[in-house]
Amino acid sequence: MLSVKLTTAKFLSILIVACCLQLGVSAQENSPFSRYGLGDIVPNRNIFTRGMGGIAASQVDNQSLNFTNPASLANITNTIFDIAAEADFRTLKSSKPASKYNSANAYFSYMQMGFPLATPKMYKKDMRWGMSFGIRPVTKINYKIQTNASPVGGIDSLNTVYEGTGGVNQVFLGTGLRIKNLSVGFNVGYMFGSKDYSTKLSFINDSVAYYLSNSANKTTFNGLFVNGGIQYDIALEKDRNDIVKRNIRLGLYGNLQQNLRASNDLIRETIVYDANGSFFRLDSVFEELDKKGTIKYPAMIGAGFSYQGIHWIYGADFEFSNWNNYRFYGQTDQVQNSWVIRAGTQFYPAKDNTPAKKYFSFVKYRAGFYYGPDYVNTVKSRPEYGFTVGTGMPLTSLKRINYTGEYVVLNTALEIGSRGNKQTNLRENIVRFSIGISMNARWFQKQKYQ
Repeated sequence: MLSVKLTTAKFLSILIVACCLQLGVSAQENSPFSRYGLGDIVPNRNIFTRGMGGIAASQVDNQSLNFTNPASLANITNTIFDIAAEADFRTLKSSKPASKYNSANAYFSYMQMGFPLATPKMYKKDMRWGMSFGIRPVTKINYKIQTNASPVGGIDSLNTVYEGTGGVNQVFLGTGLRIKNLSVGFNVGYMFGSKDYSTKLSFINDSVAYYLSNSANKTTFNGLFVNGGIQYDIALEKDRNDIVKRNIRLGLYGNLQQNLRASNDLIRETIVYDANGSFFRLDSVFEELDKKGTIKYPAMIGAGFSYQGIHWIYGADFEFSNWNNYRFYGQTDQVQNSWVIRAGTQFYPAKDNTPAKKYFSFVKYRAGFYYGPDYVNTVKSRPEYGFTVGTGMPLTSLKRINYTGEYVVLNTALEIGSRGNKQTNLRENIVRFSIGISMNARWFQKQKYQ
C-alpha cells in the first residue's frame, strides 16, 4: 500500500525541481520537422485520456486532473497530486535518398496538483468548485542534420550541419465552477520558451585549412496565457438516491490568439573547434543582439461529447488550430491550419458486489484512435494518426479505498502512431509509452466526528 502523505511545501519543492529538469534535459531525438513553427507539439492530454485516443473535451475523472478542459476541475472531490512521464521510440524513414534513423527518448510529461474549494453551503445548492496548478511542456525543438554537398568549383566539398533546440513550456493555475448541470473553468499562467537554430558550414580540403562559419539565431520568449472550457451534463438515468447512473456530457474548450514577447540574437561568425568538440569564436562577421519582437501563438478550439454509464464510457472530440495566423517577428512559416478527430472508450468491469480479491475487475481498460493533418506543411500535408490503449490500475488496497477514499492510481497509455506517408518522402513512426501516478488524499478538509 502506497502512502499519499505529501505536504504543500514538498510539492512546491518538487515543482521547482521539475522546472529545472524541464529546462535542462536534453533529448536524443532527431526530428527535422521540429524546425518549423514552434516545434513538435507534445500530447497535451492527461495520461488517462491518452489511453482513449486523447478525448478530453467532456471527460471528468475523480482520480486524475484534466487540464485540457478546466471546466472538469469543478468535480474535484479530493486533493490530487498527478505526475507523469513518457518514453517514445521513433523511426524516421526517407525514400529519396533511402535511409532510416532510430531514436529512443524519455520526457517529463506534466506535474499538477488539484483540490476542492466548495463549502458545505455550496454542496447543498448543488454547486462544486475546484482548483489546480502545475507545469507541462507544450512543444519540443530538437534536431541535428548533416549534409555533404557536391564539389564546389570542382575542388572542395561543402559540409553543412543544421541544428536546433528549444521548445515551449507552461506554468498554469486553473479553476472550475459547477452550478447544477453546467461547469465552466479557465486556466491562466505563464508561457515561456526558446527557439535556437544554427547552421555551420565548412569546406573539406586535404591541403588547405578553412575556418568554419556559424550562423546562429537565438530567440527567447514569454507571456501570459488564458484558456477556458465548458461542460454540460444531461442525466439519462438516476437511482433511488438521485445519483446519476447514466449521462451524456458535452464539452467545449479553447484559447484565443496569444501574443508572446520575444528577444532575438542574430549572429554570424567564424569559429574553430577545440579538442573537446566545443567551438569558440575567431571573428564576428555580424551581430544583432536583443532585438525585440512578437510571436503570435494561434487560437484553438475543441469540442466533444461522451456517454458514461456504470461500466462504459464512449466519447469523441474534434479540435481545430488556426496555425495560418502564426507569425514569428511578422514572418510566416511552413505551417497550416490543422484539425484532429479523436474517439475512445473505457470499460470498468467491477460491480457493487465484486469482491476486493478480484483485482483486475477494478482496473479501467481504455482504447481509442486519432486522425488529422499535421500543422507542419513543407511540401505536402502530412497525415498524422495513431491507435491507443491504456489502463487505470489501483495501487492502494481496495478495502482502504472504500474505507477512507484515499488512493493511488497508476495510469498507463500505449500509442502507436505515424506522421507522413509514401507521398511525403519523410515518414515518422512513433511508439510512445506514457505512465502517470495520481495520488488522492483528503487534505485541507475538516474531519467530522459523530
